[in-house]
Amino acid sequence: MWSVYLILQAGFVSFAVFALIGLLLRKRLKPRSKKDDSCPQQEHVSFPSASDDPEIIIVGAGVVGASLAAVLGQDGRRVLLVEKDLKEPDRILGELLQPGGYQALSQLHLADCLDGIESEAIQGYVVHDYASKSNVVLHYPKDSHGQITEGRAFHHGRFVSRLRQMASCHKSVTVIEGTVTKLLYDGNCIVGVEYTTSGVFCKKVVKAPLTIVADGCFSKLRKALVTEAVCVPSYFSGLLLEDCPQFQWNHAEIVLGDPSPILVYKISPKHTRVLVDTPGLLQKDIKGYMLEKILPQLPAHLRDSFRAALYSERVRSMPNSFLPASHAEKTGVILLGDALNMRHPLTGSGMSVALNDVLYWRNALRSLADLTDHAAVLAALRKFHIRRKNSHSFAVNVLAQALYALFAGDDEELMCLRKACFAYFKLGGICVSGPMGLLSV
Repeated sequence: MWSVYLILQAGFVSFAVFALIGLLLRKRLKPRSKKDDSCPQQEHVSFPSASDDPEIIIVGAGVVGASLAAVLGQDGRRVLLVEKDLKEPDRILGELLQPGGYQALSQLHLADCLDGIESEAIQGYVVHDYASKSNVVLHYPKDSHGQITEGRAFHHGRFVSRLRQMASCHKSVTVIEGTVTKLLYDGNCIVGVEYTTSGVFCKKVVKAPLTIVADGCFSKLRKALVTEAVCVPSYFSGLLLEDCPQFQWNHAEIVLGDPSPILVYKISPKHTRVLVDTPGLLQKDIKGYMLEKILPQLPAHLRDSFRAALYSERVRSMPNSFLPASHAEKTGVILLGDALNMRHPLTGSGMSVALNDVLYWRNALRSLADLTDHAAVLAALRKFHIRRKNSHSFAVNVLAQALYALFAGDDEELMCLRKACFAYFKLGGICVSGPMGLLSV
């Protein structure tokens, strides 16, 4: 099996993962506007003719929702894309796309969305070990032409805005700004959504044979579909550095610091993102923590820009969530993106998994002409969960959780294992190409 082959290639990483699992098993409001009595409680959204009614409703226009709407629009599917806020997103995660994600974006014919947003090529990582004051360069694998494969880094909001533009340029795709308040049922089948728009109390109802829920890590609809709870082992606190030098051109950087890793990557010619991981609860005085605890651990080329940003920029934080994928086998609905599956963002693999999921559903829906055939849709959904475990999601999900637990470990066994892992990387050859092959999926 493909994933097993890659894991065998990684050698030591596989051993580290299982050793780590063994160790871990041992440890064990905006005020509501007043009701307008002249307005009915629900308003059914009507389209010019029955042939214009949506076949698919997509909830959420982030990376998954917008890209899926765009490719379904390419195929002429009638899509209604509902997003609560169509302004350019402003967030600190979803900025690093691994080579596998970039390849999926190209296969979706959406790679143009990276043009004109000052995206930066990423060809690998420099890993700095604070304890030993040494570093190692890890390149992505080479392609069939002998060239190092590349990922991309960018401002998240610019990328999502371009995806939304690509979706809205198709005549069969309708994009509206609204907040979906609930899923609509007919028996055990989901038949549409209820949503509200800003400043209007009336709830609107729209129906379609298939609803795709892709409303992100803070999904409001997830609980209606799966019972798996979200776990938050740590937080990333982010700063945007200006005119910061790179240790090696076109390479992201990871600092193996105390108590946990620090991630650094360039997202435009002027801006470099730094993400500081804080295990457990978020630090109350995060700026003071970063100044006193983190700054001294950074490589020298980062310190001046980091210090300047601490005094001039707002520190923003996001939870690093973990959510294993669960089968939501209700008819008429599919759960995707961070609403379905999350892993620690240390490896920057979330968008790669998401875009490969979109690629699967683009192809699967091409063979599903009648979306009211719920048995066929459920069969495609079951195949989806099996396929993603055997290809793009399994390896990166395991790797993300294992590497974070390893690099944030605070006991003697994990510290020894971390030193061994760093020494293994320094051997080069397959000791680098194996793990980087997994990461770049």
